[in-house]
Amino acid sequence: MTVDDSGSGTDAQGADSGEDPLALRLEGLILGAERRYTPFQAARSAGVSMELASRFWRAMGFADIGQAKALTEADVLALRRLAGLVEAGLLSEAMAVQVARSTGQTTARLAEWQIDSFLEGLTEPPEPGMTRTEVTYPIVELLLPELEEFLVYVWRRQLAASAGRVVQAADDEEMVDRRLAVGFADLVGFTRLTRRMEEEELGELVEAFETTAADLVAANGGRLIKTLGDEVLYAADDAGTAAEIALRLIETMAHDETMPELRVGMAFGTVTTRMGDVFGTTVNLASRLTSIAPKDAVLVDTAFAEELIRTQDAPASEAEAAEEAATAEKEGEEPPVYRFGLQPMWQRPVRGLGVVEPWLLTRRDNGG
Repeated sequence: MTVDDSGSGTDAQGADSGEDPLALRLEGLILGAERRYTPFQAARSAGVSMELASRFWRAMGFADIGQAKALTEADVLALRRLAGLVEAGLLSEAMAVQVARSTGQTTARLAEWQIDSFLEGLTEPPEPGMTRTEVTYPIVELLLPELEEFLVYVWRRQLAASAGRVVQAADDEEMVDRRLAVGFADLVGFTRLTRRMEEEELGELVEAFETTAADLVAANGGRLIKTLGDEVLYAADDAGTAAEIALRLIETMAHDETMPELRVGMAFGTVTTRMGDVFGTTVNLASRLTSIAPKDAVLVDTAFAEELIRTQDAPASEAEAAEEAATAEKEGEEPPVYRFGLQPMWQRPVRGLGVVEPWLLTRRDNGG
């Protein structure tokens, strides 16, 4: 579990235990409280069992520390708050542990990114002869309150958006099991690239891909679920939004000579949401379609294609679209305008899902 320090007394403690003095000073600055408790003392002070306290700490992603005096008043307060939510009946014990786990996993990744990619660059010594140690502490001291406020702001914004989606759900079941469009975007030949490129160059490519994908997903009304290096998973409430995102991803990457080809697979149907992630047959099908999609192309399942046709984002067939256009021209009316085109592909068996009929998704010239 995270430990804390904010004064010379704990510096001496750290020195005795062989801990780095700068690391202790930074920890004290960030946590803003002194080490006062062993895990047992913290649990007792919070009024919770040691077993429950350990479950919370492990769920948040912190290592067991035995009975070292390494915890702070903030750790006690966090335990007390979680336990209080359970006692008040607002959360079950299992849900409280899940809250701890989801918060810990999300913020752990954020913290790692900020240190590795952000603070590391800022703390490069600005003048010859200066050490990173001399630069790091004042930089963190200046950034900490600003980053904290920004984190809370973004969290509240995201919470408001998520709450809005929940209250619009048709019923209680739909809050957890919802009909969504799910898409995977995958860089082609990434394994070969890892053998040819230097680590730093590969890292820059992955970061550029993730950044571009995240921006496009958000800007076009989707939600980025997670990134997996050479692959991103996103979701949207409707098939038209997901289709627009997929094609924009393909088009944007195709214009970037530094990027390998991209392929996208999408499916529409019931999806189970847990801790910000998505699960179920629909997700598995989208993943399988991605693996068989041609380079710089988008494959969708039958349910996705039917949803685009139902919402009049795509014609049932090009022959039908041509017939509608001819009829409209005879009657002096504007023909229907479809954003997307759908071309049925050969049916094929997909491991674990039986035989599926993929559809190739394209953008129509008359689309918006």
